[in-house]
Amino acid sequence: MLFDARLSDVGMEQVRATREQLRSVAVDLVITSPLTRALQTAVGLFSDHPSAPAILVEALHRERVENISDIGSNPALLSREFPSVRLDHLPEVWWHASETPDERGITVEPIEAVQVRAATFKDLLLQRSEQTIAVVGHGTFFYHLLGKALANCEIAELVLERQR
Repeated sequence: MLFDARLSDVGMEQVRATREQLRSVAVDLVITSPLTRALQTAVGLFSDHPSAPAILVEALHRERVENISDIGSNPALLSREFPSVRLDHLPEVWWHASETPDERGITVEPIEAVQVRAATFKDLLLQRSEQTIAVVGHGTFFYHLLGKALANCEIAELVLERQR
């Protein structure tokens, strides 16, 4: 178990393969989780994408804290590694840390809290003006957003209808 785990060599290869798949997709905005592995993925996928989408870091769709690898790094540390991405709007502790830690010292996030975050994130997407938004995030969160499990670096489409 690694604190704020980085992508493995296999993960980096998955990013390279998916990057090629995405080159022909016009993307207006990328929204990524602040966990290091998500930032690595977002930058790896979109740093020289033909659409040159902006990358927005949003903690709302972070991974559910279940293990030490789901606990993030503070924005100052992340900024040193990802200077092209704005992180100064994040609080020092942007991951779930509001209950009593378990015997491992981890504050496990209740599943109900993840469900609320997924609904709130969907509302955030609906409020955006961009037509095509790429979301880089994590398995447990995507399960609650999409209703299905995704493989690492899998592309899934979510079409949202704005209320008029």
